[in-house]
Parts: sequence; structure tokens; C-alpha cells
Amino acid sequence: MKISQSQLEQYLSKAAWILKGPVDASDFKSYIFPLLFFKRISDVYDEEYEIALKESGNDKEYASLKEFHRFIIPKNCHWKDVRETSVNVGVKIQSAIREIESANQEYLSGIFGDVQWSNKEKLSDELLNNLIDHFSQYNLSNSSVSADILGDAYEYLIKHFADLTNKKAGEFYTPRSVVQLIAKIIDPKENESIYDPACGTGGMLIESLEYLKKSNSNPKTLKIYGQESNLTTSAIARINLFLHNAEDFKIFKGDTLRNPGFFESDNLKTFDCVIANPPFSLDDWGSENWVNDPYGRNIADVPPKSNGDMAWVQHMIKSINSNGRMAVVLPNGVLFRKGSEETIRKYLLEKDLIETIIMLGSNIFYGTPISPCILIFKKKKDPTKKGKIFFIDASDQMRVGRAQNYLDPEHIKKIFEWYNSYKNINTYTITVPLENIKKNEYSLHVPLYVKKFLEKNFQSKEEVLSKLKKIWVDYLKSEKKFLSLINKFTI
Repeated sequence: MKISQSQLEQYLSKAAWILKGPVDASDFKSYIFPLLFFKRISDVYDEEYEIALKESGNDKEYASLKEFHRFIIPKNCHWKDVRETSVNVGVKIQSAIREIESANQEYLSGIFGDVQWSNKEKLSDELLNNLIDHFSQYNLSNSSVSADILGDAYEYLIKHFADLTNKKAGEFYTPRSVVQLIAKIIDPKENESIYDPACGTGGMLIESLEYLKKSNSNPKTLKIYGQESNLTTSAIARINLFLHNAEDFKIFKGDTLRNPGFFESDNLKTFDCVIANPPFSLDDWGSENWVNDPYGRNIADVPPKSNGDMAWVQHMIKSINSNGRMAVVLPNGVLFRKGSEETIRKYLLEKDLIETIIMLGSNIFYGTPISPCILIFKKKKDPTKKGKIFFIDASDQMRVGRAQNYLDPEHIKKIFEWYNSYKNINTYTITVPLENIKKNEYSLHVPLYVKKFLEKNFQSKEEVLSKLKKIWVDYLKSEKKFLSLINKFTI
């Protein structure tokens, strides 16, 4: 029976609610994703077995040969074996997934994470039996659910958990609208390599695959690399890529700034495309090692000890090949802060590496109200773009929500049109020669260059007056609320 997208999403959401109570919402992903993957590879194994059995005229030994299976499921380690266990279920799960990892060491080592399934104080036999029974409702083989549908449902679940946890979500989840915009700008091609040094759950890498699919290109030719410091999150990224049918990928678990994972000979490996939304203004990022960085990433200066934004930029620049391109999401402060960050900006400008800077709206990322920016770098800029930077102020391109703001498809379309056109548009975009930026002490703060003119934003005097009236009414409401709060604390 084929499973629809909505059925699959409801099915996965219900699994999370079974855990509610004993397990904190921020930890749901650590339990749900490994079980989903366990169920998927068990069902696919059965499907592969049946195909081989039919081809061989019911030769069971032949059908069990590893050549016919993407992953090996050792004896007594199948999903069915866990489902038949009613006592010490957590111990059985733990044993089964570790055996599967061991039998598929090259691809699945550590993929199920480090959850203590045998912890009965948190995971009773009754709870785990309910969870296993729930997951057993559907067959998740290839014939029942395609990789595209399962992958989309998996992304839905990541988004769902991000909504539940909000502030904590920023550690592993980038809004998909921002990811889609970056994929359009970077424009990955067949047979290229792409690298995300702070890959989280793999969203940017997955979107690159999807971008190739939408471009009628072969996504299986894309060579994918990612690094993530959190064990659970890096495991989720690997599962995510498997479920999206990615073939050529490597996800390295480790601290990128202290211990980068990819090398060619004695140097850092370089890539065609480098993309990231690293942790904003990371504290204690490893500045003590940066002066004499063994990987040669200190190309301009040592970033502040309490703020690793420019460390990520320098690492990523060292990771671009001679024709490479790069996009990184950072807080706007990186564009104008003084000290060593100004020295690094000066270096980047003198090397003419920055092509475009896009200022996004505020409060579109989980857990932070700040307005981020996207910096686009090219190792070889188009001749028409050399010696200048294209600034885009897209801060008003968003839908305002109660708790969070959103980039909708029409906003992505508009921002990308501006980027692609490379034309000056009043109040939104401008091309600035590097000489002018030097006069501003190497500040890249977008409002310095893209000037906002009130009269350009309205079609008529009446529209202006209407807008001003609304602003005045909102101000009076805010003042009334403020005075009410003050009176509560008046003795």
C-alpha cells in the first residue's frame, strides 16, 4: 500500500507525542529519527530479500547474500525481532542497532546516536512497546514510500521539532526559506563538490540535492561533505541524506574550528561550493590555537576570543577551490564591528573576494530576534563585478508573525531576482566600488550604502498619511501598555 505525504507526517508526529512526558521535547529527535531509520532499513532489507528470493527460485541462502542488500541486518537484529520482545525492550533495541552499526561499519558507524535505550526510568517497556507498535503500522519499503516522500516527511519532522523547541532549534535548524535562497544563489552543478562545515541536520546539503533535481540534473553526481560537532545532530544529518537517497556523501563528527575533518595530502580539502549557517557569535571557539593555526586558516587576523564569526569565514575561504563560490549566514555585526574583525574585512576587500551582501529581516531565525546577513564570496569574480560589492537590503522582505517572521516564496523570488539582475534599485540594491568602502573604514553595514527613502515606498500622499496614522495609533497603544506596567510596580 502506498503511503501519502500527509499520512506519513501524521504518523511521525504521533510517534513524538507517545514520548511526551518522560522525554523532553528538545530530545524527541534523538529517539524518533533512529527508530524511523531502523524501521526503514529493515523494511527495505525485506523487500530486497523478496526480490532476490523470487529471482533465485526461493533460494534463501542466495537471497541473504550481502550483494543484494544496501545494508546488512544481522540475525536477531531485525525490526521484527524487537517487536517480538515484550520485556527489556530498550536492551533489545540497543543491542540490535549496535550490531547493525558494526555489520555496516563503513556507512553506519555511530548513526543511531548515543541514546541509552536501556534506561527504564525514562523509557519503560510499556512506552517502548507502544512506540514500536506505532512505527509498525506502515511498511516503509521503497515500494510503499519513495525516498522523496520519506525525505520530505523527515524534513517536516525536523521542522516540527524545531517549532516545539524554538530557542534550542537554532543549534541544528536553518529556516528552509533561507536554505532555498542560498541554493539558488550558489547554483550547484552536476559532478561538483559541496561542503557545509556546520551542517546541523544537513538541511543545506539536502536542499542542494533538491536544487539539482528541480534543474533536471542528476543529484547522485553531487559529492557531499559536512561536519557537525554534536553527535546526535550529525547522526540525524547522515540519516537525512540516506533517506533522501544521497549516494556520495561524508559527514564528519567533530569541532570544525578545532578539528577540521577533510584533507587532501597535508592541506585542507577544497570544494566547488561551500555553504554554512554556523553558530552566531560562538564563544570559546578555539582562538588560542588560531595564531599558529596548523591548517593555515589564519589568513588575515585572529577573531575575538568571544566571537568566532570571522573564524568560520576564514575557514570557509580556505576550503574553496580556485573556481569556488561560498555563501555564509552571519549576524549583521560581522559587517561593521571594529578590532580584528575590521582587519579581516580589510583583507577580504583587498583580495576582492566578496561579491554580494544581503541583509535579511529580523526575527526569521529560531531563538534570535537579530537581523542576519548572507555574504557571497567568489574566488574568481565575473569581470564586470571586480573591484566592487553588490549590496541588497531585503530587510522588509518578510511576512510578520506574532512570535516569528517568515520568508515566503514570493520574498525568496524577489531577493533572487535582485541578486541575479545586479542592478541598482532605489531603497533596495546598489553596487559600490571598493574605494568608497575604504572611505567608510571598511564597514560593510548595508544601510550605509542602500539608502531608504520614505517617498519611494508609497504610491500616493494618502498612502503615506495612512501609514503615519497607523504608526501613531500603534505608538499610543504601546505607550498605554507601558504606563500600565509601570503603575503595577508603583508603591
